[in-house]
Amino acid sequence: MHSRQARTLRLRPGRRLVTLVTMQSLALIENWPVPTAAAAVVRADGAVAGAHGPTGHRFPLASVTKPLAAYAALVACEEGAVELDEPAGPGGCTVRHLLAHTSGLAFDEHRVAAPPGTRRLYSNAGFEVLGDHIAKATGIPFAEYLRQGVLEPLGMASTSLDGSPAKDGVSTVDDLLRFAAEVQAPRLLDPRTVLEAVSVVHPGLPGVLPGYGHQKPNDWGLGFEIRDGKSPHWTGAASSPRTFGHFGQSGTFLWIDPEAGAACVALTDRDFGPWAVRAWPQFTDAVLAELRR
Repeated sequence: MHSRQARTLRLRPGRRLVTLVTMQSLALIENWPVPTAAAAVVRADGAVAGAHGPTGHRFPLASVTKPLAAYAALVACEEGAVELDEPAGPGGCTVRHLLAHTSGLAFDEHRVAAPPGTRRLYSNAGFEVLGDHIAKATGIPFAEYLRQGVLEPLGMASTSLDGSPAKDGVSTVDDLLRFAAEVQAPRLLDPRTVLEAVSVVHPGLPGVLPGYGHQKPNDWGLGFEIRDGKSPHWTGAASSPRTFGHFGQSGTFLWIDPEAGAACVALTDRDFGPWAVRAWPQFTDAVLAELRR
């Protein structure tokens, strides 16, 4: 990892985001069968292309917490507190295994279900083990480490981790735009570290994508799901294979499409279900079509 540059970049203040135009496609959230929804798009240069709904409203993130937790883990790596390939959990699984859902830990149980690196088992337990490992290595509770290492430098004042690093984050669209801008043009981390995080780890492993069934391969990076050729999927038919991000069971998602040069955040207060399976891909395709005009 590249610790010298990372420590310098962390001292810079969070970037200011300015909305340039209103994207008509974002208004499609008004048709979603949800009590409250907000969405926005931020380009790779940090300009907000559009926003709709109460973007300052705090929503439970569910598993959209994981990319935030992963970013904090990568900060810990660059600072030298931990290493990606050091043992961090049962069976000798490493930090890399935990981030890439190849630790072998079960979904919601701290139980080993497979040897590390052999299966893509999506695991909340794995992120909880990761949080405990980083807290032990740094002497700082993981929620506080996330705040100091990621949230505060990015100006994400409305975001908090109120429990499990796998699923208990709370945030706003405005704050997640700052995070999405950071991932597209990293300042807290060396860009090479982020490129590694959004590249496939342990290629070719099959697995179940929650809500969408068995995928072969079921590709992931370090805390980010990678779209590749997955079908069905929560992003759009027009999304590039390089698209990465995460969705949450609380009805939330964040995707970044490098080919479109933009990221989209949508947060709701209705749990993921058939409504989202229908609505999200259509919404994403409409957003991408408008971006490409």
